[in-house]
Amino acid sequence: MRGPRRNVAPPSRSWPRHRDRRGCPASASHLGVSWTRPTPIPLSPLLSPRSSLAAACALRSSPVIVDERSAGFFALGAAQAGGDPVALLCTSGTALVNYHPAVVEADESGIPLLVLSADRPPELRGIGAGQTIDQIKSFGSSVRWFCEVGTHVADDSGLLHYRSVACRALAAAHGETRPGPVHLNLPWREPLAPLPVEGAVTATDPLALKGRDGRPLTAVTHIDLEPSAFLLDEVAGHIGNAIAGVIVAGRQLDPELREPLAHLARVAGFPILADPTSQLRCGPHDRSHVIAAYDLLLRDERFARSVVPDLILRFGAMPTSKPLRAWIEASDADQIVIDPYGGWNEPTNRAAAILRADPTELASGWAARVEGLEGRERPLPDRWTEAEGEVQAALDEALAAAEISEPALHRALGAAHRDGDLVYTSSSMPIRDQEAFLAASESDVLFLSNRGANGIDGLVSSGIGAAQASGRPTTIVTGDLGLLHDIGGLGALRDVETPVRIVVIDNDGGGIFHFLPQEAALENDEFEALLGTPRGVDAAKAGALFDLPHRRLESLRDLPEALAAGTGLIEVKTDRRTNAEAHRALTARVHEALPR
Repeated sequence: MRGPRRNVAPPSRSWPRHRDRRGCPASASHLGVSWTRPTPIPLSPLLSPRSSLAAACALRSSPVIVDERSAGFFALGAAQAGGDPVALLCTSGTALVNYHPAVVEADESGIPLLVLSADRPPELRGIGAGQTIDQIKSFGSSVRWFCEVGTHVADDSGLLHYRSVACRALAAAHGETRPGPVHLNLPWREPLAPLPVEGAVTATDPLALKGRDGRPLTAVTHIDLEPSAFLLDEVAGHIGNAIAGVIVAGRQLDPELREPLAHLARVAGFPILADPTSQLRCGPHDRSHVIAAYDLLLRDERFARSVVPDLILRFGAMPTSKPLRAWIEASDADQIVIDPYGGWNEPTNRAAAILRADPTELASGWAARVEGLEGRERPLPDRWTEAEGEVQAALDEALAAAEISEPALHRALGAAHRDGDLVYTSSSMPIRDQEAFLAASESDVLFLSNRGANGIDGLVSSGIGAAQASGRPTTIVTGDLGLLHDIGGLGALRDVETPVRIVVIDNDGGGIFHFLPQEAALENDEFEALLGTPRGVDAAKAGALFDLPHRRLESLRDLPEALAAGTGLIEVKTDRRTNAEAHRALTARVHEALPR
């Protein structure tokens, strides 16, 4: 006789069948799992070929990352590079709270994540049961939506509840206003594993299968961000009347913005002060109006006073550069901030308007109207073009030698990037040096960073997640402390096929603090203990823990070969104090080259 049909009866096994349908407003593109209590989630979709996780979620892989903190940042990087929500699964207890740093960054950066936490059932909470904490609203205001999914019976009502929650969760992650993280708490009662039962179960009926052909159970429409004709006409008039307008391009991910913004800059005669993470400094688009050296230029007070703007159009987040922000704050310019998510992304507190509209549509519409008003393209002011040319020439000359320095490294990395590469850069000094010293180029590179909360933690995992999601050859740029923060993240490389090169700038501590007044105010031993924080990180030994190749650069001429070697650690030794002195000398040399 045949044995009993192997179906899934417990409610703990029916919910996952409905979490991952593409019929919802969006799909989750990756899945990470840790430990045993969440096993109903990843196992259930695999039981039926019709609900294949790969088909339902466009899944490249489902990595199992044992360190939840690393897994959170891996998912963050994957979602940032791929654009779709990434599902994070974990067991009950402290596993969940290890996701919190990544959830905070996702909230601040507008990155869609879907956190699914297994939990103990309500009757076991608050009585001392093992591996049980209060998981309700664990992430506070950092999530777009929280739901205690419940322990519903797998009848028609329960199935509809699960399907509705799944649709709402994915819609919330994409954002009614701004994308971000969503937390679903999933209490399970035992048994957690599949049980053989006789006959059919509700989880296999047509209601459970509805939506698997791509039709949503609940379709969610998004707010129309197409700008009105009035808005386009009104701002185009201001652009046409501006004498000294500028475009500030900060962190954003849409490469489709490149050409419309370049066209707007040409017809308006505006320079584009382009942060690398705006995707406008590098690429195959017209870069004739891109100013890459704005950070260095605006450190010179005489130059900054000579280019005071009367209109600022800002696309994307505010760039990192302090001189740029100070220049904006010191001006009386009308600043128009384009924020399609309707937030208040305006740290200068001086915006005349914050426009909630599609940036590409705005740039295209303004360009067409300004071109119609002028009948020709305005030239870029000589002050900007001459200064950009002089600074780039001075940097090329000063950094041309193969001698290693942190500014020279970022210059050399820029020259070594190839079309299709992805670069994930750490906060602190690496992101600032990239902004200051990376020259504009035609290389079609995707530049990413964790600049929502600006932490250095999780950078390695984020970069590896981005590599996994995008399939792009990836270069992660971090310091030795950044590597130490996320050394466990290296373990995820075993499941990533695309090359991931981790460039470790090892200055044995926190180099950024040598640029602050505290260095002069503290005795050397106090400074080193509190701020310098040398830890003696050995990148070679760190790599050896995970069988990763390691190479120490002795000359920047060897950088292209080191990158071409594929996955591994590339160590670049520098000295913190020497680096600070070199920055000051280089800035002075650049300013001497400026036309007066």
